[in-house]
Amino acid sequence: MAAGPTDADEQAGSTPGDERAVACFLVVATMAALGLAVVYIAGGQAQAEGLLLFVALGSIGVGLVLWAKRLLPEQEVTDERGSLPSGEEDLAAVDEAIDEHEVFFTQRRLLLGLLTAAGGALGLAALFPIRSLGPSPGRSLATTAWSGGDRLVDEEGRPVRVDTLSVGGILTVFPEGKEQAGDSQAVLIRVEDGLLRPRRGRETWSPEGHVAYSKICTHVGCPVGLYQQTTHELLCPCHQSTFDVLDGARPLFGPATRSLPQLPLSIDPEGFLRADGDFEEPVGPGYWNRA
Repeated sequence: MAAGPTDADEQAGSTPGDERAVACFLVVATMAALGLAVVYIAGGQAQAEGLLLFVALGSIGVGLVLWAKRLLPEQEVTDERGSLPSGEEDLAAVDEAIDEHEVFFTQRRLLLGLLTAAGGALGLAALFPIRSLGPSPGRSLATTAWSGGDRLVDEEGRPVRVDTLSVGGILTVFPEGKEQAGDSQAVLIRVEDGLLRPRRGRETWSPEGHVAYSKICTHVGCPVGLYQQTTHELLCPCHQSTFDVLDGARPLFGPATRSLPQLPLSIDPEGFLRADGDFEEPVGPGYWNRA
């Protein structure tokens, strides 16, 4: 036998149809959230994901509004404060009120369960995009493929000798056998002996005027490859950042604020140029350092 409306229902002005409407919206929200998870796992489709997210959030919102407007009591009850001791009638009235609201909330257990299901399904769908973030980069942005003893080679894999470049020459170089390592590309420049002003600790990094800097601009990562021999300046064509080749590739002009990392070089007994290690500083834009 179906239960009739309670006093709380009458006070709220609600009907069984109101409860069914709230339940329907919460069921729709749950199904839309689960559908969002399925679409994402299947490979994703931006329009379908956006529509399902809209339906899920919208249904939860409409359901909560209907719940508040139709199912919760709105009346305010005030009374004069009586004496502090409670009489038998007062205690009986409190017990009755507690019993009445207990029945009210018991009848809403289904709706509470549906609301929990909708929120849980939406939370489950929100977990899947986390996998799109990929693995943590760790120290990968702070190091490159260069290591001590690597011979410098050009884009064709040909080793670079001490006499490959004449004074004023420039060449893009890579570590031998790792020509595809984009973060390891460097520009090798040969300047007149005695012009370089090496920083402390780098006095031996530029044998016979050969100096190598990372080719990746420290502004936004564009390739630095334009060399002005007369002024000994490297220029990034993207945003015109200019670096002083003679002074550790210090930025002279443009938006770049950090020097190009320098590669330590040496010449082996056979006359080949080799790296004495990796760049001491991370290559690329400054935000890479903070990753």
